Amino acid sequence: MSIDRNYHREGYDYWNNTVCCSKEAGGEPLSAEYFARMEEYKYSQEPEIQAFAQFSRYHGKKVLEAGVGAGTDFLQWIRCGAEAYGVDLTEAAVEQTTRRLKLYGLAPAELRQADCEALPYPDDIFDLAYSWGVIHHTPDTEKALAELVRVVRPGGEIKIMVYNRHSLVSFYRWWQMAFKKGRPWMTLSEVLAEHMENKGTRAFTAGEVETMFSRHPVKIKRIEKFLTCYDRKVPMSGLWSRITGANNIGWFMGIRAVKIK
Repeated sequence: MSIDRNYHREGYDYWNNTVCCSKEAGGEPLSAEYFARMEEYKYSQEPEIQAFAQFSRYHGKKVLEAGVGAGTDFLQWIRCGAEAYGVDLTEAAVEQTTRRLKLYGLAPAELRQADCEALPYPDDIFDLAYSWGVIHHTPDTEKALAELVRVVRPGGEIKIMVYNRHSLVSFYRWWQMAFKKGRPWMTLSEVLAEHMENKGTRAFTAGEVETMFSRHPVKIKRIEKFLTCYDRKVPMSGLWSRITGANNIGWFMGIRAVKIK
């Protein structure tokens, strides 16, 4: 499909040049060793993915992953027997994921370049729409959410992760990029949009997530915040997590919802 690169300029350029976990993998690029190290790195840094995604529960189910990146999660859907469809905005992600699947002799139902704000699928066809750490990078997060909801059948599930604005990572980034630089008037949202991965990156509160989901035919089953390795790099993170209640200030916020009609 045709991608509007001007609309997605900041996100497209950043992620086409920085496929998720590719810098940390090591080894010869696109080799079996490279992908094995990438998988080990990702799940050592983000172990909460396994319990959140529950890959093995979707054997025989029709699953869409929006934003496959280098294909680490996408690989798990196929290994666990899901009918897996994957999309990503960038050529680099689709190329890396395609190469990776071929190395293991695996084939998806479909893998293609596409915009998560305009998914190339009809209504009501997937059992699960999954997106881990993606739609907060797109220009219109709610439009992306609406598309994920649209393509899921009634009774099907939506599982997404977005960044938590009221987190240790957010406040520490504000301290680094606003307060210490003599710009204490900058908001958390402004700092994250300018200094967190691609330009325009967003983070949300749980209340904002609830409001956003309330505008769509879904029921939230659970919102959970994960205290990740990224939070633990913040000075005195252990103290702050005890004061505020462990995961309440985690950087990742996972939302599980079901489509009701």
